[in-house]
Amino acid sequence: MGRNTRKRRTPLATKIVAGAAALAVGGGGLVWANFYASAHEDHGGHNRTRSAGAQVATIDCPDVGQKIRDVPDRARGEVDGELATMDSQITNAYQRLATTRRAQAGDSQFVQNTILGPLKDRRKAIIDRIQLEINRAGGKADDNLDELAGCQGRPADQQNGGGQNGGQDDGGQDDGGQDDGGQDQEGNDDNGNGVAGPVAEDFVDINDVRPNSRDSRNGLAADGDGGSTGSFTTDCGVNENNLFNSDNLIAAPGVDNGAHHTHDYVGNQDNDAFSSDEDLANADTSCQNQGDKSTYYWPVLRLQDGTQEFDANDQGGGAEGNIGKILKPAEAQIRFVGSRQGDVVAMPKFLRVITGDAKSFTNGDANANSSWSCSGFEDRQVTDKYPLCPEGSQVLRTVNFQSCWDGQNIDSANHRDHMAFVQEDGSCANGFQAVPQLQIRLAYDIPAPTVENGQVRNPYAVDSFPEQLHKPITDHNDFINVMDENLMNEVVDCINRGEDCQ
Repeated sequence: MGRNTRKRRTPLATKIVAGAAALAVGGGGLVWANFYASAHEDHGGHNRTRSAGAQVATIDCPDVGQKIRDVPDRARGEVDGELATMDSQITNAYQRLATTRRAQAGDSQFVQNTILGPLKDRRKAIIDRIQLEINRAGGKADDNLDELAGCQGRPADQQNGGGQNGGQDDGGQDDGGQDDGGQDQEGNDDNGNGVAGPVAEDFVDINDVRPNSRDSRNGLAADGDGGSTGSFTTDCGVNENNLFNSDNLIAAPGVDNGAHHTHDYVGNQDNDAFSSDEDLANADTSCQNQGDKSTYYWPVLRLQDGTQEFDANDQGGGAEGNIGKILKPAEAQIRFVGSRQGDVVAMPKFLRVITGDAKSFTNGDANANSSWSCSGFEDRQVTDKYPLCPEGSQVLRTVNFQSCWDGQNIDSANHRDHMAFVQEDGSCANGFQAVPQLQIRLAYDIPAPTVENGQVRNPYAVDSFPEQLHKPITDHNDFINVMDENLMNEVVDCINRGEDCQ
């Protein structure tokens, strides 16, 4: 399988080098020690197979990028580069954590003294630079950002409930959490996957999910029976051109491997971290309608079956724990819909939108917008589990993007504030105005993993930042509008007239 081979420029962020002490399994990912005392319980309407004794620690750091506001335009590039460097530091700390199990077992303060303490110092230096860059550009940096420097280690089976507690523990391990060999008495080590996650408790039988029970505070569908009831569908294929990279042009422009995981791209064919708006406008597109040069991208799904992909030894791939066979969607449905409360207005060209949160496992679910289901069971949606689908049923990833625009900006300092979700009644608040809502539905043909005795074999998983442990709640999607003016006007007119167009 190919990849984007565009020549890379010197990155702003420090490149990650996988720890030399990492144990190579399957695709070359870092091996973690998992500990199982499996239990089966009913919680929140799902029958969940839990690894109740799991003591795998990950690195939990406050997300500085989400706290930054009012960055002057001329400082945005520098600030994004500093934030990407901060992500690299977390990845390095995670790798250090994954390859020092023996030392951790012999010293309860090892993680704090040799990993978390130095990480805090490095993050503090970057935060100081960010504040300086904002102030030099004429802005006013938040003096309280320093409070976000400290990170903590914690067990992998604890997900934040929507905020950072700012504390630090002894490394996220309790007594008996590690032994000398990184294995429990039964010899279980990495759950058979070669990396930290997914684990058995990350999966749920779709039949055990209650219908219509998903918390939908994010991802509300903007369309309905009233208002602008039309739709516009654009067919951009399923990445037949094998355009993959681990960049993120929106969140980390100018930074090689800014995502630390591999993305699938459809639409625009010149999408990497170094693409300018001019590059995007002049690029080819995989969309049938050549007026749509928008870029639509999402983290790839992989089947952890031992396949050596093209990126098995690369950053963003196997060197950062993203291993196995890349699964392309069997179908990628991309459509725009209207508003329940009235007409929509045109999106500005080069509008950037991120939905979901790639760091939801540690950040909490405030910005999470993942939705997993199975074909034939689409009234059963889950955000924090991968579904086990019956034979003949496809795994579905669906997402509704924010569709309220502030009317002024194509991006914002944290890449979120210029867009918002509709309210419960379908209206936009605070002076925002309705634009066509992007809805994406990805369907995959995936053999159901085997979950037995607290372990999962041949699981599928979304690519993630290493410390996010491939949790399903970290799924996210990105979009840059590069429709030409005539096509965007056609989309708006079609939706406002109540027609279904393509």
